[in-house]
Amino acid sequence: MNIADTFDRGLVQPDSSAFVADPDLIRVLIARSVPVDCARGRVLFNQDEAAAGIYILLKGAGRLMMKSRDGRTIFAIRAMPGSLLGLPALISSQPYSLTAEANPGADVRFISRDDFMGLMQSDPLLSLKMLQVLAAEVRTARKAMH
Repeated sequence: MNIADTFDRGLVQPDSSAFVADPDLIRVLIARSVPVDCARGRVLFNQDEAAAGIYILLKGAGRLMMKSRDGRTIFAIRAMPGSLLGLPALISSQPYSLTAEANPGADVRFISRDDFMGLMQSDPLLSLKMLQVLAAEVRTARKAMH
């Protein structure tokens, strides 16, 4: 059984708390962010799209999904308030590996790549907190593959 089959059969329930950042980190990020209109819901970014920045889900809910090459949803995970969406892609300078959607009425903020990188270079403690979020995501992915 491959990982896609495992997700399809509901055998794996990824821990969505892995995407949630420390409240102090979120406060710093919000100061450099711009609001995103999600009154009707919206796709924030698509899998395989170039990473333009990260999104912070402050209130409401969202969803992260991975699709197979034939367009099937391999898995979906609920995004919780406090989630940083798109962080691995931004740090690695790779395309987004998931698609992110915000539910109608969600409070979402966006931080561009340039603003984000400027913050990371100016504050080592902030960079460490970002690494903690990434480490939690890696742990969650590894647990999901067992």
